Amino acid sequence: MKYDIIIIGSGPGGYVAAIRASQFGKKVAIVEKAELGGICLNWGCIPTKSLLKSAQVLNYARHAADYGVKIDGEVNPDLAEMVKRSRGVAEGMSKGVQFLLKKNKVDVINGFGKVIPGKKVEVSTDGKTEIYDADAIIIATGARSRELPNLPQDGKKIIGYREALVLEKMPKSMVVVGSGAIGSEFAYFFNSLGVEVTLVEFMPNVVPLEDEEVSKALARSFKKAKMKVMLDSSVETVDTTGNICKVSIKTKKGIVEVDADIVLSAVGIATNIEGIGLEEVGIETEKGKVLVNDYYQTNVPGYYAIGDIVHGPALAHVASHEGITCVEKISGMDVEPIDYGNIPACTYTSPEVASVGMTDVQAKEAGYDIKVGKFPFTASGKASAAGKKDGFVKVVFDAKYGEWLGCQMIGENVTEMIAEVVVARKLETTGHEIIKSVHPHPTMSEAVMEAVAAAYGEVIHI
Repeated sequence: MKYDIIIIGSGPGGYVAAIRASQFGKKVAIVEKAELGGICLNWGCIPTKSLLKSAQVLNYARHAADYGVKIDGEVNPDLAEMVKRSRGVAEGMSKGVQFLLKKNKVDVINGFGKVIPGKKVEVSTDGKTEIYDADAIIIATGARSRELPNLPQDGKKIIGYREALVLEKMPKSMVVVGSGAIGSEFAYFFNSLGVEVTLVEFMPNVVPLEDEEVSKALARSFKKAKMKVMLDSSVETVDTTGNICKVSIKTKKGIVEVDADIVLSAVGIATNIEGIGLEEVGIETEKGKVLVNDYYQTNVPGYYAIGDIVHGPALAHVASHEGITCVEKISGMDVEPIDYGNIPACTYTSPEVASVGMTDVQAKEAGYDIKVGKFPFTASGKASAAGKKDGFVKVVFDAKYGEWLGCQMIGENVTEMIAEVVVARKLETTGHEIIKSVHPHPTMSEAVMEAVAAAYGEVIHI
């Protein structure tokens, strides 16, 4: 079998690349060993957001009286039903990808894909192997939960995000190790359900890649929800020999012992590049990542790599755009490289966190003279009406030329608002153009306009 393009992996990088290639009239095949849609649709982005929505509904129900709604009787979480709904949502999305691939005439080859020399892919299924030829091969094999040597996952007492999505019964207590997006989201979810959660972070702040003010605001929210947050701390050992986990945590003040039913390890990801033929083909890697150029070509002609296995943010939307850029370049289009300085990051806790570009600290370190504006949601009419006044929007501009250097948000629905900033920065929009763009009232998005106005001394509502 000969194809124009074969893609190994059907995650948000792989399946999007396959569909874009089909739009160019290419004969395309995609190789997948598990569910279509990859980790994101089946065991990551989508099912976690489903669980988080359940937690949000639970919190609304518990505080219904604040909105003048009376609920007779107790409001209790049903973890089994939440998980069932989450799996149903994931299954529906996976079927959606299956439909899209069929609609775009992409062949789906089930099995474990391995690249071999001569622009070929070997696919193994149930002990049988088939060889497929292609003019171009795109490797999009994604990543998995990273395991620390002192925190080996057994799938029962020490688990990763995959097991956390399908817990059969509610634990009474849990230690979450790592407060990045995955750790913070799961900590928020289980805390909302009434689990006694201890969040352990090695760095001085939760969501450590975010603006420090945002991190501190999220930590306050966690603590207000009676979550125990331990910063500048690390899990040294976990004793799982008894009925509960005995977790030894190193802090600045010494070793602290914490008991928990489950330890959730959320300390990042490890790339899936083992056993897929990179060494045999001679494809170069560095620190667990495949080395590629601006258009995702490896050092071996005809072989490309995208998504979590290449350098850059390990995010679904990044993988999708890398896949599109890669295919468009292969197809002869004149395309520009992705601007990795304009990638939005989102964390779906409550309040949500969203950001793009530089923080004020990073901008100063880069030598910019800056203007900073900040608008709190306590001054937002929509936030007050919604009963969600926590958080703020913060913007950073270059004082000399007016370039929008960055924006950081924490609050209700800010993950839906950050795209305005991404588009504005892409179009090189100035602060004054944002101020003069009429934003609808009352909306949370007004806070972006108000924060920009604050940076230029024109803010009205604070």
